Amino acid sequence: MRIISGRFKGRRISAPTTITARPTTDFAKEGLFNLLNNRIDFDGIDILDLFAGTGSISIEFVSRDCNSVITIEQNEKHCNFIRKVCNELKIDNLTLLKTDVFKYITGCHTQFDMIFADPPYELEKLSEIPDLIFNNKLLKADGLFVLEHSAKHSFQNHPNFTDHRHYGNVNFSFFEPKA
Repeated sequence: MRIISGRFKGRRISAPTTITARPTTDFAKEGLFNLLNNRIDFDGIDILDLFAGTGSISIEFVSRDCNSVITIEQNEKHCNFIRKVCNELKIDNLTLLKTDVFKYITGCHTQFDMIFADPPYELEKLSEIPDLIFNNKLLKADGLFVLEHSAKHSFQNHPNFTDHRHYGNVNFSFFEPKA
């Protein structure tokens, strides 16, 4: 994994073979962040990263001077790797919570400027995630939710859907709160 931009730009992070997560490819991550750079001022915003896996996306947000990043991951090996990287890079504004994403969403009372979710592509409840985000009011009024998924899912009929992009086999659907 490579950090695309910001204060850790160019750093390579090698995940151990015990990590079972499917990290977002560098190609897809670069495409996503190029889009986000044109839409968001990262400085000082609050981010929620769901299904963090290796923490690659969370660390990319931290590298771009976001105020805070809350990272949700349930797998202990993945959490240990994220902690190790945060210690190596001396990251102090990333909060890692080892918990179930769905329990976190339904119990959360915080709103975020941006939410990113990269669930396992075969997750049964994947199509429910946008509704959970909006029904639990996790986004600020001008917030953005980005969901990574495979090509077999389409969210174009969701009332909060605004855009779709794909980079190779990686698909991103974008959602915003309605006024």
